[in-house]
Amino acid sequence: MRKQHKKESIPSIIRRYIMMLIGATLAAVALELFLVPNTIIDGGVIGISLITNNLTGFNFGILILIINLPFLIAGYKYIGKSFVIASLFSIIALALIEPTLHHVPALTEEPLLATVFGGLILGIGVGIVIRNGGALDGTEILGILLARRLPFSVGEFVMFFNIFIFAWAGFVLGWEQAMFSIITYFIASKAIDLVGQGLTGDTKAAVIVTNEYADVGEAIQERLGRMITNLYGKGGYKEEDKEVIFVVLTRLEIAKLKSIVYETDPKAFITIIDAQEAHGSKFKSPIH
Repeated sequence: MRKQHKKESIPSIIRRYIMMLIGATLAAVALELFLVPNTIIDGGVIGISLITNNLTGFNFGILILIINLPFLIAGYKYIGKSFVIASLFSIIALALIEPTLHHVPALTEEPLLATVFGGLILGIGVGIVIRNGGALDGTEILGILLARRLPFSVGEFVMFFNIFIFAWAGFVLGWEQAMFSIITYFIASKAIDLVGQGLTGDTKAAVIVTNEYADVGEAIQERLGRMITNLYGKGGYKEEDKEVIFVVLTRLEIAKLKSIVYETDPKAFITIIDAQEAHGSKFKSPIH
């Protein structure tokens, strides 16, 4: 008889959304108190929104929501409903919080300090959102969708996209500001990696040791849409035979994987490792 998989508990969902709200607030603080007053941008959708705001004066919060929306709609089928809802919540939170900080004086007018601390706080905020199952930037979603059809990785798409943004920033804001912006993006990326505990690349591999391997494997395939591989091993202490689950996924799916595994087996052991590349139709299968 199949074991019924538990859904994520209400307290767990509330905790995740509170953490995403904190992440969005930190991102808004970084933008309004450090980066925007010093005409420094970040990459991705945030960078596009900041440049457009600088050119047109159009509300930044509305811009980031409008520009992200098509990516979220396109990603609904492939990334999953819970991820899209969490991302939409985080983006709306950023859009609503950022305008409330307009009249707060900048914490520094020194470009280098603004670059370092703005990038650090922004990266921490974005990292918190990603770690709790959402996103503030639609460019990675676009990268995931395009990587399914073209022979390039998500990271390569995002890098190309950001080269275009920083070149645009050079013409609009000046090349010195563009160089500060590149440093901000680099610092923010490293902060995201630090907060996310190894979310350094777009492709990850998870090794899961659990006594409930059949139910955990079934839950991963049904709820995450990823194919698994069962590896056979032996415990080093008791020397008992074990089945180990191996699955390849993207960094945006790590939070959901942990939730699925621990709901099925709270005693499971998970190791997340970087995968340099992943090829094949099974890795690119849609996420439900």
